[in-house]
Amino acid sequence: MAKLDGKAVIVTGASRGIGAEIAKTFAAEGGKVICAARTMREGDHPLEGSLESTVAEIRAAGGEATPVAVNISAPEECEKLVQSARQTYGPVDVLVNNAALTYFLPVKDYPLKRWMRSWAVNLHAPFILCQLAINEMIPRRSGAIVNISSSAAIGPGRGPYTDPPQNIGGTCYGAQKAALERFTQGLALEAYEHGISVTCVSPSLVVPTPGTVFHSLVTGLDDPSGEPPHLMAKAALLLATEPLDKVTGRVTYSQQILREYGLLPEAQGTGIDADRPGSGFSRM
Repeated sequence: MAKLDGKAVIVTGASRGIGAEIAKTFAAEGGKVICAARTMREGDHPLEGSLESTVAEIRAAGGEATPVAVNISAPEECEKLVQSARQTYGPVDVLVNNAALTYFLPVKDYPLKRWMRSWAVNLHAPFILCQLAINEMIPRRSGAIVNISSSAAIGPGRGPYTDPPQNIGGTCYGAQKAALERFTQGLALEAYEHGISVTCVSPSLVVPTPGTVFHSLVTGLDDPSGEPPHLMAKAALLLATEPLDKVTGRVTYSQQILREYGLLPEAQGTGIDADRPGSGFSRM
């Protein structure tokens, strides 16, 4: 029996990159996946990837998936997404909050409109979707939520700062991801009595995706210094399917959790965060 047989799953940001890989992995394990993003068709967005492409791959492999084009920065679109999932596959069993929006700009140059919009996608939407999903999970006393974070949540530490910053422009995105990690553990505490698991995972290394290539975080989709996207998908699947008491409240890294469960062959490498203890938001 597959790990997600018959489970209704929502994956946001499923048109490309990590989200597309998670959607395909969850469908391969029997999940009925609602693939959500803004980009329905190739060419609708400057970056390669679309919901139609992701869903076509899933269906070609024998899986079940449905595309839903939504802009989760708007609360009513989040409600539309959960309603569409319920109407298509039934009440939500698994929610993966993967969609993210960032602009690599220093604070002094960050337009207020972009600040507000990035918070809407990176934190407000996960809050709204979690609230909607949990209220469908509580009557069944089961469910899993996996939030996707980033090592950007860990700040540079206290000064003085004698060396110039290497990745200028990550302050706002990092603050949003730090908030998401704190939200994860708080929600995990609240949801525990209802049998619902809430976890958070970050890549151990930058994952080569159309987005990270665009922002010049990697040199290309085949950059050997990056982390293959299937490791994040495997980590998210593990967190979504392990028993509640084993994982709920975990804020971890892909290679860290995979190694812990014996799912990271030594040949894969370790990643810069594979042995990092604790969670991003709790490190000073």
